[in-house]
Amino acid sequence: MRNAKEIHVRYWQKDMSGERIKTERSDNGILRITLNRPEKRNALDSQTIHELHQALDNSHDAGAVLITAAGKDFCSGADLAALQRIQTATILENRADAQQLADLFLAMRAHPRPIIAAVQGRALAGGCGLATACDVVLAAESAQFGYPEIQIGFVPAIVMALLRRQVSEKRAFDLVVNGTILSASDAQNFGLITRMYTDAEFVAASEAYAIGLAGKPREAAALCKSLLYRTDGLSFDAAIAAGVDTNAIARSSEECRAGVARFLSQKQTKS
Repeated sequence: MRNAKEIHVRYWQKDMSGERIKTERSDNGILRITLNRPEKRNALDSQTIHELHQALDNSHDAGAVLITAAGKDFCSGADLAALQRIQTATILENRADAQQLADLFLAMRAHPRPIIAAVQGRALAGGCGLATACDVVLAAESAQFGYPEIQIGFVPAIVMALLRRQVSEKRAFDLVVNGTILSASDAQNFGLITRMYTDAEFVAASEAYAIGLAGKPREAAALCKSLLYRTDGLSFDAAIAAGVDTNAIARSSEECRAGVARFLSQKQTKS
């Protein structure tokens, strides 16, 4: 990937705006989704989750999806009003509310395009879950990550399926039972984030990363994502078999045929 200073988003064009998020498209193939409740630290509520889900449903034609946030924090977790409703809601009402967030995470995992979280400030509780539900997490060095739900007697239950796949069992236990808040550096050491950048270079570097990912062959990238996550619940033999099937599908794609022809042509020219 080229240096961040050498790659620029040529322009951003407003795509649609909701009450809680903004979406913009660049001619580099990126759909940027911005959490847009800075006065609420971009807290999650039912409307925000709905708008995020809707934006993702409309982004399958993008090369990559970049999730950012307005203001100082990425996302502080559940909205206070949503927490207040928990106190009086029935089990079925609470289950329906939890299912909405679960459905968003499932949609992110099934989405054919790479989804990138660009995290500045705090990503806590459900906000940390939203970040780690992405395929790639880019963080500014001053960012913080954690699941502090235990402090109010709550459980980071839905996000645990993501967490357990990304960090060791002992570290996952420490994060959810102690409610430990991690620096970006520690989060990287734990395996929660992909790359960390200085605060000064973060915006340019995260956009450069997104441009690089959006420029990869789309069908091949989609197959990589699908196979990687599908092997989660497979035995070794079944995962190898799934790899064989995906290998055969990839070989038959126009992208692969063109890429192999180009590679062979270059080799013949050099020889």
